[in-house]
Amino acid sequence: MSMQAQASPGQSSLLRTRMGVLTLLLLSGIQFMDVADTSIVNVALPSIQHSLHFSQQNLQWVASGYILTYGGFLLLGGRAADLLGRRRVLVAGLLWFAVCSLGGGLAQSQGLLIAARIAQGVGAAIMAPAALSILTTTFREGKDRNTALGIWGAISAIGAAVGVSLGGLLAEGPGWRWVLFVNLPIVALSLLATFRLLPGDRRQAQSGEFDLQGSLLATGGMLLLVFALIRAPVVGWGSTQTILELAGAAALLGAFAVNELRATNPLFPFSILRVKGLVAADITQLVAFAGFLSMFFFVTLYMQEVLGFSPIEAGLAYLPVTAAFAVSAGITTQLIARVGTRPVVVGGAMIAAAGIYWLSRAPVHGTYAADVLPGLLTMPLGAGAVFVGVTIAANAGVPAHQAGLAAALLNAARQVGSALGLAIFSAIATSRTQHLLATHTSRAAALTAGYQQALLVSSIFVLAAAVIALRSSDTRETAPSPAIPASLATDPARR
Repeated sequence: MSMQAQASPGQSSLLRTRMGVLTLLLLSGIQFMDVADTSIVNVALPSIQHSLHFSQQNLQWVASGYILTYGGFLLLGGRAADLLGRRRVLVAGLLWFAVCSLGGGLAQSQGLLIAARIAQGVGAAIMAPAALSILTTTFREGKDRNTALGIWGAISAIGAAVGVSLGGLLAEGPGWRWVLFVNLPIVALSLLATFRLLPGDRRQAQSGEFDLQGSLLATGGMLLLVFALIRAPVVGWGSTQTILELAGAAALLGAFAVNELRATNPLFPFSILRVKGLVAADITQLVAFAGFLSMFFFVTLYMQEVLGFSPIEAGLAYLPVTAAFAVSAGITTQLIARVGTRPVVVGGAMIAAAGIYWLSRAPVHGTYAADVLPGLLTMPLGAGAVFVGVTIAANAGVPAHQAGLAAALLNAARQVGSALGLAIFSAIATSRTQHLLATHTSRAAALTAGYQQALLVSSIFVLAAAVIALRSSDTRETAPSPAIPASLATDPARR
């Protein structure tokens, strides 16, 4: 049975049915959990360090381990969804994610917690493209699908902000272990809803037809690339280790490309790159996320290390960001209906860049209300438009049998961009701070100067994303409807 449950042209909108709304809520909730887990541990890191006696060097892997495997396994997860069955792969990812979350929450040693976070990233890499490809093949191309994709993009943005806030609340409330335990009830509800709402599907390939060699090369290359980016700020960009790791990643990915050109059933059919605007949309996502995620990282450090915020105060400081993302998503769906995705993404990136630049001006003796909040409110108004517009543009015109691969590319762009941004901007911040400390500048002033410089370059990256977005596709002719009317009717097209 096919995963597609699209309404035919003569039928009413699937999003106007109870089944359609519940399906969208399920898939968006899974994406929310994946994205939130990227940032939820950040504010809890001091508590984790104290509890399990982490060294500063090992502590980074509690956050970075998840990003490493999330980015490394996305291509494999996306193609597996296309070939092995999307619901089947989604269920496997949810179960794996739950087991790893439980293991991490119960961990009594550094090694077990890091291993759990690394394994948890594999589950996210399996779930994310499966969920997004189910969304794109379930809702009819045009207004239904674009509305659903718009909400998906908004949820991705909100998830990052809520992850930070929730991490602070949990760390100072029931304890840091609940930043992992909180996933268990979400997974349980998601599994129940998956079997109730999503039809079963038939695998499209036998095990002998799966491109095992391509899978190993792609996963190995992506893992080594993300690992090199994560470690570069620690060991140095010009170090032999970083150079060898980046060269090794390039060699593996090059071998992967050669393998795909020769494979009978390639993991990555290069024909997908001919979809108009797809490459530009994915590169826009990569460059924009490099700036967006870094903003959360450095502003959190500024609030805690310079302004003296507690973890819970730093978490609550992001609640206005969540509200601004929600407002932006609502406005964006209206705008795309009138002007199309390209102008919205370009304009949104420019507004977001202005917000991050505003944050880069926060002084050493600043205040939250005067120096942080204005930038935090400006940035998501633009970033929300970017996430929604890019998600729609990156999936426009993609054939149904390659929906999982397109979803994997979009998610991989986000993960590689996140790792790249943190690697580059952490090196910039650290270099500036250490230089000032060597001249006997106060610690607060040196830290602030480092954060300022990193945020300034982050804003430049987001501005560059606006330029790249000029090459993305414009989907005005299939723009999303402004709202999702829900009813209690069931959908006759579901099988």
